[in-house]
Amino acid sequence: MGTHLILVGLLSLCSLSFGQDCNQQLLENVDFSGNEVTSLFSPDVDHCQQLCTQHPSCDFFTFVQADWNKDNRNFFCYLKATPNGQPTAQAPLLGVTSGFSLKPCNQNLEPCLSKVYQNVDFFGADYRALFTADYEECQRACTQDPACQFFTFINEAFKTPDIRNKCHLKFSWPVPRIPLIEKKTGVTSGFSEITRIIQQLGTQQSVCQGKLFPNTDIPGNDIENIPAASPEHCQALCSAHSVCTYFSFASNYFSCYMKNNNNNLVTKAKDGVTSGFPARFCQLDNTWVQVVHENVDFPGSDIRFELMDDADTCQRTCTQDAFCQFYSYTNDNFGDPNYRRHCFLKRTITMPAPPKVARLANVVSGFQLRNCNSETTE
Repeated sequence: MGTHLILVGLLSLCSLSFGQDCNQQLLENVDFSGNEVTSLFSPDVDHCQQLCTQHPSCDFFTFVQADWNKDNRNFFCYLKATPNGQPTAQAPLLGVTSGFSLKPCNQNLEPCLSKVYQNVDFFGADYRALFTADYEECQRACTQDPACQFFTFINEAFKTPDIRNKCHLKFSWPVPRIPLIEKKTGVTSGFSEITRIIQQLGTQQSVCQGKLFPNTDIPGNDIENIPAASPEHCQALCSAHSVCTYFSFASNYFSCYMKNNNNNLVTKAKDGVTSGFPARFCQLDNTWVQVVHENVDFPGSDIRFELMDDADTCQRTCTQDAFCQFYSYTNDNFGDPNYRRHCFLKRTITMPAPPKVARLANVVSGFQLRNCNSETTE
């Protein structure tokens, strides 16, 4: 945590203090120059604005449109922030659109993304393919598969005949992922108690407790290694992943190794490692989100910080804030006495986010419609 985390918290607090007006205006052919936090891909400016809204520190953004012709940065979404929440410079620039985070607008954090994009490819993140009659059926297949977040359909005019009518279902994380977890004396961390991780079979499932195998490793077959706070947290992440068949959690490094092998499983004894299987036919008991982790820090991803008397109050505050997903609290024994009793509220992006967006003739891309009501999609 240290000075960097405190400064991040100060920037977030200042941003909320000075940039609280709801501003939904989009400025075409205007660039908010500089102040980049990160860049992601978006198919249009509305999706880019939603990414900015979900990002913990983004105040405003600039989106590079599909018809941009100066270089190959089409569909880039530049997320930006300043201490006062306002752009430091605006300049005319053809082919871009700029706007502001909708955090002050009480925005829905599970937006309905009903648009489809002709001649646009959501490249990568495939986990399953099937043949469908049209893109509408492909979108229905994505919507009915809880692991699917977006899709690309190859239509009947595509240049390669043998993959026409192919529907590619794609995955991005729909649940909070903590970017970094580390041991830190005097810090208590945990989750919002309304954190909900949905398994692949949907929400209408009986509740169960997953089986874990302590001091057991399942070597090899790794598909992803992400931070997790506990074996139960790692199991919940594996359960939300599209192709995770089992996992191993290394407690000394807070590392969750997700694995894929449907043919065989070999275990071996190993201290400090816990392995297990994802929940496939039930909804995992979410009691793991109530556990607090002493002397553990979740650095970064700060929305803001507040002064509080104890870690329990910090967790309640995170739970009551719909925007907060996890938190870190500096206790009375934190190393720097000037920053004790600080509650850092945190979140990450959980909306569907393609890893790359590009122009490609005779394909159609779009998102799952599970967050859309019938009126929206008609």
